[in-house]
Formats: sequence, C-alpha cells, structure tokens
Amino acid sequence: MTASPIARVIDGKAIAAALRAEVAAKVAKAGFTPGLAVVLVGEDPASSVYVRTKDRAAREAGIAARTIRLPADTTQADVLAAIQTLNDDDSIDGILVQLPLPKGIDTKAVIEAIDAEKDVDGFHPTNVGQLADGRPGLVPCTPLGVMKLLRAVGVEIAGARAVVLGRSNIVGRPMARLLLAANATVTIVHSHTRDLAAECRRADILIAAVGRPEIVRGDWIQPGATVIDVGINRLPDGRLVGDVAFDECAKVAGAITPVPGGVGPMTVACLLENTLTAALARRRG
Repeated sequence: MTASPIARVIDGKAIAAALRAEVAAKVAKAGFTPGLAVVLVGEDPASSVYVRTKDRAAREAGIAARTIRLPADTTQADVLAAIQTLNDDDSIDGILVQLPLPKGIDTKAVIEAIDAEKDVDGFHPTNVGQLADGRPGLVPCTPLGVMKLLRAVGVEIAGARAVVLGRSNIVGRPMARLLLAANATVTIVHSHTRDLAAECRRADILIAAVGRPEIVRGDWIQPGATVIDVGINRLPDGRLVGDVAFDECAKVAGAITPVPGGVGPMTVACLLENTLTAALARRRG
C-alpha cells in the first residue's frame, strides 16, 4: 500500500477550470466570437485525442473551433497552402498546428508560415523573440500554464532558485525565460549536465520537462521544494506517468503536480486564453 504523500498535490484540473470559466466570461462580454483553427495532419491517436479535447474546451468557452484534417500523405506545399488560407481568413484569430507532423514535412517551415498574430502556440520566431526580449506577445501554452499554476498556489517565484529539466523550444527554453522574467534565479539542466541529481536538489522550484518516465527520483528533491511535472509518458503496461516518480517525490516536496491532472489541463486552458488574447489584439489593430 502506497504511503500518503506529505506534499500538497496541486490540482491542475480545478485551476484550469477556473481559468476556462474566466476566459468564457470575457468572451461573452467581448461582443464577438473568437475563432480557433487546429490543423491536424495524419491520424496519430494521441494527437487526435488532444485535438478533440481542445475543440470541446474551445466551444465550451464560446470560441468557434474548427479542425482542418489532412491525410498523413499530404505534401508540405498543401499544408502551407492550408495555413495561408487560415492566415487570410478574418474569422480565424488563432491557428495551431498539432505536433508532431509526419515525416517529410518541415516543422520549422510550417510554424514560420503561421501569421505571428494568430500563432496561439507561441512558436513563431516573432513570438519567441518577443518573449526573449521581455515584450508582450503570445507565449507557449505549457510554460504559461506552469506559471499560472505556481501563482495560483502562492509559490514565491522572485528570488527562488528554479531548475528547468529539459531545453526544448516548446517547454524548457520558454519556461526558463518566463521564470527569469519573474525574477527567479534560473538553471537549465539537460542530458549533458554533470550530476543531474545534485543540480535538481538545489531547486526551490523544479520543472521537469524532459520526456523520460520517472527520471526524477525522491532523492533528487530538496525538502519542501515545489515540483512541476510537465512530462507525460505511457509505459508498456499502459499506465501514464510523468517525468517525476510521484510517490517518492511527494514524500519530500512541499507541493507537486500529478500526472495526469496537473499541467495538461492548464495547457488547454492557456490555449483558450491565448486565442482570446490574439482576437482582442487583432481587433485593436
């Protein structure tokens, strides 16, 4: 029988539900219906589930959601043409291309083809540069969701030592920039870092986003630290686990996110918020 954790378990579902309700209220007062288009290339099962979740959440928030489904053998030219059509469509405020894309399609070229003002994933070079420069822009949904989780549970970010495990353009790097902007002292660690465990033990706030099942063990955690698990991995037995060994780490941490039910719901909620942000910015001209 698993021992009860001593850490506070951060309820991402509840915090995300509150954010979605807030977005829905703002949409209702906006006087127009924001439009979100998701481009799905191929039939990857996980991607299809994510797209259905996003579509349902958008509609519940009063956002007009549209999914553009393209077969796996679609050419890059056809994907780019579909994006251009959405760029030119005034009823669409947000465009999201579901990743990963099939082999043979240049992900970088596809992302760069999206109108930066409609790039609700925050991956376009213009938005990446604005984040790096501390300017307002569309921020990647998962790092944005992590920041909202930290603030919702009252974590003191300014002055804290934050360690980000993972350096991807989707999570790790933008996560570090957001934490730095919030006045944390930030370290990024990765597969070439010497003594990962020792670096993680220095963290007041540990963000695990490396995509390796339960790599973070209980003895990697500073007592009382806040642990945010961005990873989601399916084991051979079908179980979903994060990058953090939850049971071990919950005995040491002060607060921790579960998988599922932690960061994932916040990513979807922040997508809705980004869509509204983009819609309002476009109408301000």
